[in-house]
Amino acid sequence: MCKVRRDKVKALIKVGYGCNDHCSFCHTLDVRHIDDSRDGVHAKIERASQLGYSMAVLSGGEPTIRPELLRWAKHSALRGMDFGLVTNARMLAYPELVERLMERRLKYVYMSLHGGTAKIHNAMVRAPAFEESFGAVKVLSGRGLDLTVNAVVTSLNVDHLIPLVDLMLPFDDVVLKFSMVEPKGAADLLFNRVMPKIEHVAARVHEAISYGMERSKGLAFSHGGIPFCLLPGLEHQYDDLRTHGFASMTEVYEPDFYPVDDTNKEHTAKCFDCKLRGACPGLFKGYNAVFGDDALAPVTGVRSNSFNFVYERELNWPEGKACPILSEGALPYDRGRHLFVRNGTQMRQYRTLTRDFSDSEIDYIKRDLGQVYMDHSDKDAPTDFGADLKKLARVSECGDCAILENCAWCFEVVDTNVFQKDDLQLKQVLESLQGDVLDIGCGESRYGDLLESLHSEGIINYTGIEPHEASVNQFRSKHPWAKIVHSEIETLKLAPESYDHILVLRSYNHIRDLQSVFEHLVAALRPGGSLIVADNVAFALVRTTQQAERGESSEAAFEHYRNHSASDAAQLISATGVQLSQKLNVTHATSNQWLLCYSKPEEALAVGLTT
Repeated sequence: MCKVRRDKVKALIKVGYGCNDHCSFCHTLDVRHIDDSRDGVHAKIERASQLGYSMAVLSGGEPTIRPELLRWAKHSALRGMDFGLVTNARMLAYPELVERLMERRLKYVYMSLHGGTAKIHNAMVRAPAFEESFGAVKVLSGRGLDLTVNAVVTSLNVDHLIPLVDLMLPFDDVVLKFSMVEPKGAADLLFNRVMPKIEHVAARVHEAISYGMERSKGLAFSHGGIPFCLLPGLEHQYDDLRTHGFASMTEVYEPDFYPVDDTNKEHTAKCFDCKLRGACPGLFKGYNAVFGDDALAPVTGVRSNSFNFVYERELNWPEGKACPILSEGALPYDRGRHLFVRNGTQMRQYRTLTRDFSDSEIDYIKRDLGQVYMDHSDKDAPTDFGADLKKLARVSECGDCAILENCAWCFEVVDTNVFQKDDLQLKQVLESLQGDVLDIGCGESRYGDLLESLHSEGIINYTGIEPHEASVNQFRSKHPWAKIVHSEIETLKLAPESYDHILVLRSYNHIRDLQSVFEHLVAALRPGGSLIVADNVAFALVRTTQQAERGESSEAAFEHYRNHSASDAAQLISATGVQLSQKLNVTHATSNQWLLCYSKPEEALAVGLTT
């Protein structure tokens, strides 16, 4: 959904918090007197090089007012890295300085300009800065730089974005970004004065970007800090540190680099099944605490059920030696988005840049559920999980490690075929079926041979429901004995109390409207009958760069409306009045398949799902 730059891996270094502007939304209002030393920044540039980053980007405060700027840029270049700046750009209005920075591998500038006129911009930054900051755009444009002009949107400029678009239209190598103000520092202190409602910001940003796109001959547009549901059609133009290729950052007071994260934002309960949740930033926590989430409008639709960890580099782990990450320092590695895999004395580093899943979802899939697999196939996507994938488990050395909580963990391949093991448990349940059986979403025919055996022996009377015509034809060609109805379950009418068993096997997450469907299914179940539901949580694949690129360029469409766990499904299904008899959760020791078995009481309860 949001394009991530894989070509350059950047490290963000805060050099201090002094500044020649005095913005009404300044994040670092309370620490403007604190600066790092020349040697301190020098050491962090060295550390960025050791970590394998390709670019050191300096930020503040304002990095360009530091007299050591050119020295730091030269050191970055000598360490084989490109150089970048996050800046108000006032000093970059001077061509001589820009020329000297270009000689030291300046490749990236992320600068601020908050209004299309001096009146608006200067009021925002509380300094006579407009001529210099806009002058920097004219100096920087045309040099082949990765150049973004960022406008923070507050109550002061929210209704004045179009003039900024007009001002920037002549610059065809610039990305103009509109960022929702974060309630932090000065913006928190002045919350009631500077904080606009998110729906108003979204409307004005959508208007400004649409206006600009209609007139642009090259100027590009992006946005940040605004929930996607409020910017329909512009979701792919989201922009943040990760989309810019930043892996980690370090504040003046921090001893090392830390992964960039989104802990200042949150998704609310309304976002749980929204198809945009993965890439969407949600709301700033401080904003949500005051204004709430009434403006949000979750979007129903399909989303991904997997993501890739992609190879980055190789490390040595000699037998009998300490883990190299333990000795090197684990702080720069994202505990969710990084992953290590050991094979003999080699340890490979992987990272996921996915925008299909949020940080909390990735953490849950990897750390809480252990659903990480090595892809041994040459396919765009695995089709036979048992043959294509090998389960990864955390190495024993991680178990009592002092930094376990914050480390990305190291894994190794295990021999157990967890998919086969969990499938056997489901087959044992199916072997006990008797009477009239309704199979929802039967097209895969995964258990067709077992069901055919029960049917041929007169034990079951089978009916399958399948919405896709190609799957219907495939099932009928393999199992001509079966009665197959070509229909979506959402529109199919079922007679009350007409089935002894209803199967929802790997189709639960494909159902659009769970509430109405399960009410309908339970009504169609005879008293004493069973409802058997099995599906999968999302999972991660560990892949080479070539595998990942091939998979991510595939035209395969998403099919899942959600990636519910057994507990998520149980909460919903139990509200229909059926009684849970068996529950198999996904754990580190299992595949990603869960199983729920229910029975309908002999005296059926007229219970509806709560909303």
